[in-house]
Amino acid sequence: MTPPVFRFAPSPNGHLHLGHALSALLNARAARATGGRFLVRIEDIDQTRCTPQLEAEMLEDLDWLGLPYERPVFRQSEHFADYADALASLEARGLVYRGYLTRAEIKRHVAAEEQAGRSWPRDPDGAPLYPRDRDVLPPEELVDRAASQAPYAVRLDMAKALAVAGKDLIWREYPSELAADGGLTANWDEPEIISADPAAWGDVVLARKDTPTSYHLSVVIDDERQGITDVLRGRDLYAATSVHRLLQRLLELPEPKYRHHRLILGEDGRKLSKSGKDTSLRELRERGWTVPSLLTAIGLS
Repeated sequence: MTPPVFRFAPSPNGHLHLGHALSALLNARAARATGGRFLVRIEDIDQTRCTPQLEAEMLEDLDWLGLPYERPVFRQSEHFADYADALASLEARGLVYRGYLTRAEIKRHVAAEEQAGRSWPRDPDGAPLYPRDRDVLPPEELVDRAASQAPYAVRLDMAKALAVAGKDLIWREYPSELAADGGLTANWDEPEIISADPAAWGDVVLARKDTPTSYHLSVVIDDERQGITDVLRGRDLYAATSVHRLLQRLLELPEPKYRHHRLILGEDGRKLSKSGKDTSLRELRERGWTVPSLLTAIGLS
């Protein structure tokens, strides 16, 4: 029987914090408890914000935690051709299109609709769904933007994608926490069947003119390429699983077991983030924190 494969997939666009430590440790411990493998994926799609120095410092943090990840690590920047191939296959089937609206144009259109008393749908993260370009821009402006190679986003045509994928889209949600002694819980392999709702996200971005892929597209391709059997990640990505299951269906990729763990929250009640400049593991180490003190802070024995 093939052993389970878990992964921790951070982006080197900032320093790791306690939330990352929880996710990495849970994946490493789950791999150990199941006799599986633990991989690290470097999600460095954004070649501007992701730097070799930040990657090196991130791996230092993982080594400090004592995590036995396999080497060499997988870097997304070395696999852009895989994402391009997948995108081309979707394009050949008419399932994607180029959207030229800027963030400012989207914001103005949505504001105008809401001021007129018409509610505008928003995705599970609270962002307004993308309006069709033809509903916002005059035809001649769309022609000009396409001809001039203006900035664009390659978006999934959600209506067409759902028509191709069918209506019976689900995922299997499994427990994410181990037993107190580090072993498996009694219900570790007992899933809850979740009905996927990718339409809640609207026409999601799969790539941009200057970026060959997006998180949604690359994550499903990478999980298949790395043979990931168990996706154990934060609860903040629970709703996004609907989009990932749709892309897996469209690209004929296998469905892994999904496990979404609790989040580490700050004093203000929001989840920790690099963009929010939350205290990093490196800062905690400089303050004298040890691994045992970190484990206590994140609720692990």
